[in-house]
Amino acid sequence: MLSESTLSAKFRHFRRYAHSLYHGHRQRELFNGVSCYCMFLGYPRSGHSLVGALINAHKHAVIAHELNALWFVEQGFNRNQLFDLLLRRDQRFTDNGSTWREYDYKVPNQWQGRFESLAVIGDKKGGMSSDMLEERPELLRKLRACVGVPLRLIHVVRNPFDNISTMSTRSGNSLQKSIKKYFALCESVNAVIAQLDRSEIFTLRYDDLIAQPEPQLEATCDFLGLEREPSYLADCASIIFKSPTNTRHKVEWPDHLRAKAQASMAAYEFLQGYAFD
Repeated sequence: MLSESTLSAKFRHFRRYAHSLYHGHRQRELFNGVSCYCMFLGYPRSGHSLVGALINAHKHAVIAHELNALWFVEQGFNRNQLFDLLLRRDQRFTDNGSTWREYDYKVPNQWQGRFESLAVIGDKKGGMSSDMLEERPELLRKLRACVGVPLRLIHVVRNPFDNISTMSTRSGNSLQKSIKKYFALCESVNAVIAQLDRSEIFTLRYDDLIAQPEPQLEATCDFLGLEREPSYLADCASIIFKSPTNTRHKVEWPDHLRAKAQASMAAYEFLQGYAFD
């Protein structure tokens, strides 16, 4: 006999499936203009939330905050259902103030929680998506079949020493464990990139975004096929931190762990040029 919690979970799943089936079908004409599906690859604490919020502020884009869209694809939700779930997730995040943890991701004067017309739709769920696609590569094929438009994957990279330090301090895990997790995700990212055409992947360096927001946003818009309106670029740039948070200097890095991380970085082309100092 199924437990009460299992029955409750099954009921929630059925209700979500039925609701998205009905509303997705009703909204299907909204989705006719979608030209690409955007998702994120990478690592926790690397800047995905900021980048997702900036794209989501564009009048032709909706990037939901951590729906975990791949799970719904795996469960057999169709294109209209998935897009409906993404729209509702985005609306809920906006209604709650576009804040996540201690950060405020509201972009003034722009289009978060709404759109003029929809050309780009997607989900901000980097680390988990990387793991899921490495463990079950067939999900990429299922995703392509589900959305029926070209895929555009954004890979956000931050100085690994900062990224690992933040992962450690926020999770409470040791530096050693966080190093292991970080480079396991690097392997996941490499495995996913190997399945992609070069036109489908864009690596965005978080440090470059902080230093030169507008050129990096222009490059991101070009990758997604979005207009580069000056007011949009300026409003997005206005919420970006003036300098990166160098978390590595707030954590004690023993020499042997620093050397271990630096040596591991050498295996990944997208981490070249980064160092502790």
